[in-house]
Amino acid sequence: MTKAIPRIGSRRNGRIGSRKNGRRIPKGIIHVQASFNNTIVTVTDVRGRVVSWASAGTSGFKGTRRGTPYAAQAAALNAIRTVVNQGMQRAEVMIKGPGLGRDAALRAIRRSGILLSFVRDVTPMPHNGCRPPKKRRV
Repeated sequence: MTKAIPRIGSRRNGRIGSRKNGRRIPKGIIHVQASFNNTIVTVTDVRGRVVSWASAGTSGFKGTRRGTPYAAQAAALNAIRTVVNQGMQRAEVMIKGPGLGRDAALRAIRRSGILLSFVRDVTPMPHNGCRPPKKRRV
């Protein structure tokens, strides 16, 4: 009888750790979407894959309080806390929307200790839109 050759990558050989904690992300992109009712902060890697996200709603705020600057600050801190533990040091910030949480979220990001390469406003601007429908003749 021949001896069985142990498989190197099998689960029986050892405990496989969580992939989330194993991944090191030195540089990323922080997207802040600030509407009048909520603020969503999403942290992605350079390729655009989402690493962490938080919103004012997931941070424990309900109703009209979700649109406040304080709720946006709390959402930004919750989203960034996990990526700082994964080793993120530099980031770019993309801010979208007209909400009250824009500045508060940016202030929280600056205080977190991540070096910011640039801050860009990517709010979509209307450019006179498409052609309106013809006038109705009655």
